[in-house]
Amino acid sequence: MSFSPVSEPVTIALPPVVTDRRNFLGCIGLAGLACAAGSAPAMAASAPNRIDLTGLPPEWVRMQGQTLLDYTRYVHSLRLRFITTEQVVTAHAKSHGSTWNTLPPKAWWNRMGYTLRVVDRLALYMRMPVKEILSAYRSPAYNRGCSGAKSGSWHQANMAVDVVFPTRPSAVTAMARNVRDRGLFKGGVGSYDTFTHVDTRGQNINW
Repeated sequence: MSFSPVSEPVTIALPPVVTDRRNFLGCIGLAGLACAAGSAPAMAASAPNRIDLTGLPPEWVRMQGQTLLDYTRYVHSLRLRFITTEQVVTAHAKSHGSTWNTLPPKAWWNRMGYTLRVVDRLALYMRMPVKEILSAYRSPAYNRGCSGAKSGSWHQANMAVDVVFPTRPSAVTAMARNVRDRGLFKGGVGSYDTFTHVDTRGQNINW
């Protein structure tokens, strides 16, 4: 799947995190997102309250509709220190052939919020930011196309991320297991050649 880049960044501005949900949701509208989808095809690093949509595939953006704007707001509201909103959203904007991944069901957003906070704390302990979120939520149809993915993958439950740090994956895996075993969370930690899997299934397991 390919798309044409644009010469100028397309962004949406996000307001500061507030506690009044009605006021917060009224600060930005779908018009800005629609504009971005029409002219921009993944995200890049941006200022704290500005989200860059320039690299997102326009077909995927159109498919998500209002959910993309709402999910962007939600991730922004987590106030993560070492993971950007762009990294989280971009992890979903992928396809296998004609099968696009999607954003998770809204009722499950808090599951990923918890998992992302675990990874953010891991980054604090490692004293380095996350380099990339390779995978977060996977829709069942998209998961079936992922090489090596299990039918019962915790990515489908929106409780797992495959994460890359600017260091050896084995070091990330060791740290994740260490902080988990000291009680930070309960879940799975998987070691791979190029990334580390972290999930919050509620039961400790290694592979």
